[in-house]
Amino acid sequence: MATATGYARPATLQMSHTLDPEHLGDHLDRLYRAAWGLCGSREDAEDIVQETYARVLRKPRLLRSQDDLGYLLRVLRNTYFSSQRAAQRRLRPDPLPDEMDLVEDRSAVRPHEALEAKELYALISELPEPFRDALVAIDLLGLSYREAARALRVREATVTTRLHRGRLRLARAMDDGKDTGSTGVITDREK
Repeated sequence: MATATGYARPATLQMSHTLDPEHLGDHLDRLYRAAWGLCGSREDAEDIVQETYARVLRKPRLLRSQDDLGYLLRVLRNTYFSSQRAAQRRLRPDPLPDEMDLVEDRSAVRPHEALEAKELYALISELPEPFRDALVAIDLLGLSYREAARALRVREATVTTRLHRGRLRLARAMDDGKDTGSTGVITDREK
């Protein structure tokens, strides 16, 4: 299709579509895993996913491709970083667990697995941001390298490198936790 300047529009612009609110639920589990990987807390992950959906529904926009998940991941990351900045501006005590939360927790059926997952997400949340983002996009969300690169706005080679380095740091932190009995916290010195 030619424009007023005589040049044809790229095919991606011709195929723009709006994000369909009916299909937002299709990505809920993947976004929740990504949010949990970013923040390391079940409650915070739920809040971030909820705020992500609120932002997307509040300001619908045209997407150039069918990559709704990539767009939602970008909004999720931005929401997470906004919440981090807001948390730094105010002091907030940690919420006490409600008794019903403990009873209704689906992971309470297998406490050993829940503890391992919680520790893993805590270690992931301590990784430096570039490594954590790549690890969450590929390993937790199951995005392809191309989709992750598009969502993170970097080259595929950059995603590959960051993922490799993130996995190495995560494995080292997990080994350190086994050897010392600690959580294997990744220090700033290692970042």
